[in-house]
Amino acid sequence: SPASSDTGFPVTVEAGNGKVTLAKKPERIVSLSATHTETLFAIGAGPQVIAVDDQSNFPPEAPKTDLSGFKPNVEAIIAQKPDLVVLSDDLDKVVAELGKVNVPVLLQPAATKLDEAYEEITELGAATGNKAKADEVVSGMKSAMAKLAAEAPKDKQLTYYHELDQTPYAATSQTFIGQVYGMFGLTNIADKAPDAAGGYPKLSAEFVAQADPQLIFLADVKCCQQNKDTLAKRPGWKNLSAIKNDQVILLDDDLASRWGPRVVQLAESIGAAVSKAGAS
Repeated sequence: SPASSDTGFPVTVEAGNGKVTLAKKPERIVSLSATHTETLFAIGAGPQVIAVDDQSNFPPEAPKTDLSGFKPNVEAIIAQKPDLVVLSDDLDKVVAELGKVNVPVLLQPAATKLDEAYEEITELGAATGNKAKADEVVSGMKSAMAKLAAEAPKDKQLTYYHELDQTPYAATSQTFIGQVYGMFGLTNIADKAPDAAGGYPKLSAEFVAQADPQLIFLADVKCCQQNKDTLAKRPGWKNLSAIKNDQVILLDDDLASRWGPRVVQLAESIGAAVSKAGAS
C-alpha cells in the first residue's frame, strides 16, 4: 500500500546465504517455507506476499500455489515476478539460479534454537519494511515464553518422549523442539539414545518401553493418525505409564515442526500437559 513508505531502504540483512541487500521495499514476495509464510503474515508483510508454496497452510488467507518448497521450480518462481523470495532450504541451488536473474533471495534455515527463530523474524521484518511490527512480535514471544517457563512445576522431574513419526524418530534436547521442552524442566528420554543422529535419533520400540516416559507428545497426529490407542497396540507399549495414566498429548503437527511465531502455542500445549501431570 502506498501508505507504507520506503524509509529504511536500501537495507542489508544477514541471511543464511550471506549479506542480502534490498534496494527498495519488496512488494511481490514469494515464500517457499511454511514457517516463513506464517512469520511474514504475523509481522504485517501479508499484503506484500503474492505466492506461497504448497505446504504453507497458515494463515488461511496466504496465497497458496502449487509451487514446491521441496522441489523448487526456478522457472515457476520467476513467472511470479517476485522482488523477494524467502526459503528455508537451498534445494537444487535455487539461490544461485535466482541470483542469475537478479531476484533477491533470503535463505533462512530451520532454527536450531529459540534465539535463531527470533533473529529470523527480526531479519524478515527488516527485509520487508516491517521492522517495528517484527520487533513487537519477537518481544511478545519472548515474554510469553518466559511466563510459561516460570509457571512450569519444576519440582516434578517428569520424563517425556516426543515422537516425530512412527518409525519412531524422536528429538533430543539439542534440537529446537527439545529446547522448547527444556523450558519446562522435563527430562528427554531420547538424550540417552545410542545414536542421536544430528539430534533426531531413530529409537527402537524396546528403548521407549524401557525408558517408560511419564509424558508422550505426538507430532504425527494429522499426518499419521497416531493417538493413545494406536500406541497401545505397539509391541510392549500398552503398559507404558503415559498410556495407562492418560498422559499422551496430541500436538498439532504443523506447530511442532515450525519455528515461527506460533511456537508460543506449541509451548502452551506443552505447559498445559506438564501442569496437569505435575498436579497429579
